Amino acid sequence: MNSHFTVTPSFTVKALEKALRLYTPSLSEKPMADFLVDKCDDLGFDDIQIDEVGNVIAKKGTGSPKIMLCGHMDVVPGKVKVRKEGDSLYGRGASDAKAPLMAMLFAAASIQNNNGTIIFVAAVDEEGSATGIKNLVKKEMDVDYAVFGEPSGVKQVTIAYKGRLAINLKVSVEDSSHASAPWLSKNAIHESMIFAKELKDRLEADQDGKTKGMLLTATMTEIKGGISHNVTPKECETVFDIRIPVDMNCKSIEQKIATLVKEISKERDVEAFYSILDETEPFEAAHNSPIVRAFTLGIIEVEHSRPTLIRKTGTGDMNVLGNQWNIPVVTYGPGDPHEAHTIDEKVSIDEYLRGIEILKKTLQHLKRLHDKKMQ
Repeated sequence: MNSHFTVTPSFTVKALEKALRLYTPSLSEKPMADFLVDKCDDLGFDDIQIDEVGNVIAKKGTGSPKIMLCGHMDVVPGKVKVRKEGDSLYGRGASDAKAPLMAMLFAAASIQNNNGTIIFVAAVDEEGSATGIKNLVKKEMDVDYAVFGEPSGVKQVTIAYKGRLAINLKVSVEDSSHASAPWLSKNAIHESMIFAKELKDRLEADQDGKTKGMLLTATMTEIKGGISHNVTPKECETVFDIRIPVDMNCKSIEQKIATLVKEISKERDVEAFYSILDETEPFEAAHNSPIVRAFTLGIIEVEHSRPTLIRKTGTGDMNVLGNQWNIPVVTYGPGDPHEAHTIDEKVSIDEYLRGIEILKKTLQHLKRLHDKKMQ
């Protein structure tokens, strides 16, 4: 650590503000990567590198345990004017997920040698198709614990995420006709609307009394069809984003979709064909792992209250790594998850600063709990 360099709260806030000024939609994260490389250098990290897909990876501290702190650099599209108003700092990515990412950076920077090794990772493309995390999972990284940076709010620790299945459903009819004689043929857009609604209703059936975190949801997110304003369409495509709770898996839902598509196309007498665009298995972390206990103690110390363990309805990088590496993981970060992707995204400055403190304390507790476990 450079001797002239002290990390004050105002320094950490300025750094977050600078990070927000870099507009980094998925797969355009380079300015943020360069910014973080410089910061890691200033803060005394070792082995600072940018890997083949653009992830920043840096190390701080020595000894065990080895803890990966992984946030993401990319934001969803749409600029938000960066400004401070009272306790709020506005900007695209303020909550999702540059505040969690920068909080992790500064918590990692506080680690002295022999107190554990922190592997700080700033990943690319979390909001896209997870290129960053998929590349990371392929590396042999010998990590004992991992924390993912997403806004949970400082008093909540995310222990579960739903899985995700994206499908494209194509409905075709035999013929098209002139729009002035629509009775001559079936209309693929009209049939597609009925088909999509039936598919959604049957996938989501029989779930009364379930909490949102345990619901299977099937959401139509895109539709395209038709070739001209006066011709009835012969085919229409609908994209579904299906979220799968932790007590189900992708395979069983895929089988269900296959059966339903067959059934409905028979009932409606149309041709239907579906393809899978993306799949991520759901994931739930062990509730009693040292990392969950360390967070509980860190949060009690700073907030004077116990955290809530939550199941989120989204899907995160934690799913990919947790399912593959089989190590204790959680997702945590300052910021209000409901601010994510919003038109005027913001984060509470006070919460961001408390987040840094909680992460620092958590790392200390985790070192102690890990050593105790190893004895």
